[in-house]
Amino acid sequence: MVLSRDVIVLEDESWNWNEMKSSLKKAKVKGIIDYPTSVEEIEYVAHINSSQHTVMQRPQRHKQAPRAWIKKIDSYSIKEKFNKCAAEHGVYVKGDFVKELIIICLYVDDLLVTRSNPRFIDEFKKIMEAKFEMTDLGNLSYFLGIEFIHTTNGLMLHQKKYAGELLKRFNMLECNAAKSPMEANLKLVKDEAEEDADEIEYMQIIGSLRFLCNNRPDLAFSVGVINMFMNQPKKTHMMVAKRVLRYIKGTMDCGVLFPSRRKKIAEEITGYSNSDYGGDPVERKSTFGYIFMLNDALISWCSKKQPVVALSSCEAEYIAGRFATCQGVWIKELMEELKMPLEKPIQLKIDNVSIINLAKNPVSHGRVNIFRLSFTS
Repeated sequence: MVLSRDVIVLEDESWNWNEMKSSLKKAKVKGIIDYPTSVEEIEYVAHINSSQHTVMQRPQRHKQAPRAWIKKIDSYSIKEKFNKCAAEHGVYVKGDFVKELIIICLYVDDLLVTRSNPRFIDEFKKIMEAKFEMTDLGNLSYFLGIEFIHTTNGLMLHQKKYAGELLKRFNMLECNAAKSPMEANLKLVKDEAEEDADEIEYMQIIGSLRFLCNNRPDLAFSVGVINMFMNQPKKTHMMVAKRVLRYIKGTMDCGVLFPSRRKKIAEEITGYSNSDYGGDPVERKSTFGYIFMLNDALISWCSKKQPVVALSSCEAEYIAGRFATCQGVWIKELMEELKMPLEKPIQLKIDNVSIINLAKNPVSHGRVNIFRLSFTS
C-alpha cells in the first residue's frame, strides 16, 4: 500500500506569480492520428473478392487518441522551444528566472500554466488557441477534484466539497467528530471468528479515502492500515474505517497551505523520515513515512509498508532513509529542470541514533551489508 503525493507550487509575491487553467476540447485529436501502433488497436475486416480473400486494416482511432495527443503536444512543445521534464513527463518549461519563465503542467486535456510575467500567459494562450480548440477557464480554482483558494497567507489546497459528499454517501454527516484518525498504537488483525462486514461498502470507503489523501497527509498512515484488510473485512475493521470518517467530519476545512513570500529567499528543502518496527502484526513488516518541505511549504509525503521484514529498528529506519533519499534525489532533479536549482544540499533528518552513526562513521558501513542484501534481493 502506497499513499503519496508530490506537489511543486511556487507562490511568491515578489514575482507576482499566478496560475491559469485551460481545457482542450475533445476534438483536438481529429486528424492527428496517422498510423496504428499495435495489433490490438487494429480492427481487421475481411472482404471476399471472388476466389481471393483480402484482409483490410482499419485503425480504431479512438483507442489511439491519448497516444496521438501526447505525440502531438510533445512535437508542438519542442517546436515552441519548451523543454519536457525528464523527472516529470507532464511538465514543460521554457525560459529561466533570469529572463522570463513559463511552466506548463499537462494532465490529459487539462493544462495548468504559470509564469513570471502576465504578458507571457496571454501570448501563450493566443498561440494555443490558434493551434487547438481550447476553453480558457481563468485563474486556477478547481483541478482534478482539488479546490484551490488564494488567500493573504498563500495558496490553499483542500477537498472540502469532496469530503462533504463522502460523508453524505456513507451516512456520516451527523456523526460525532473524532480528534484523531486512529487510536494510538492500534494493531489490527483478522479474526476469522469475528462477524464479516459489508465488503463492497468497505472497499468503497477505502477507495474514497485514498483519493482524499491527495491533499491530506494526516490520513495517509491510517488509510494505509485499513487498506490491508480489503479482502473479507471484519466489523472491527469497519469501525476503524468509520473512525477515519468521523475524523474527517471535524477537519473538513483542513488542507495543504503553500505560504506566500514577501521577498525572494534561497530555496531550501528539508526532508524527514521515520519508521515503526514490526507495526504489522500479520506480516511482521514495518511501515515508514517521509515528508519534504520547500522552505515552509509541504511538497511531498508518503506512507508505505516496507517490502521486507526488518530484523531491527535500525534496519527499519535504514530502509525508510533509503526511500526518502531516492525521493530527495528526484525532487532535486525536478527543481533543476524547473530552473530553480537549490543553493544548499537537501537535508534529510532521521530520529534514529544508530542510523545517524552509521552515516557519519565510515568504519561502520561494513555492518550494514546484511541490510543491503536483504533489502535489494
